[in-house]
Amino acid sequence: MTIKRIHVNQHVLKRNSKQGENEPIFTVKCSNRNHYGHTIKIKGPSELMSPGKTLSCGAKAWIETTSPVEIWQETETEPKMTGYEA
Repeated sequence: MTIKRIHVNQHVLKRNSKQGENEPIFTVKCSNRNHYGHTIKIKGPSELMSPGKTLSCGAKAWIETTSPVEIWQETETEPKMTGYEA
């Protein structure tokens, strides 16, 4: 099973706050890909991690899971969220 690591991208969070943007602040690292979303739904067990080391992106705390994850994003053309599974 593939390990997924989910964290808040603090740079996007700060930029959204300062510039009034609405870019997705959550990053889901899955294998060699990153997925971005406004809402993340974990479909099973997960653990909150802060092991004293950082991820390659600099995150110091994250959620780790092998469960399926739904990633939801707002679209510019529709007010509703669209989602996909990783």
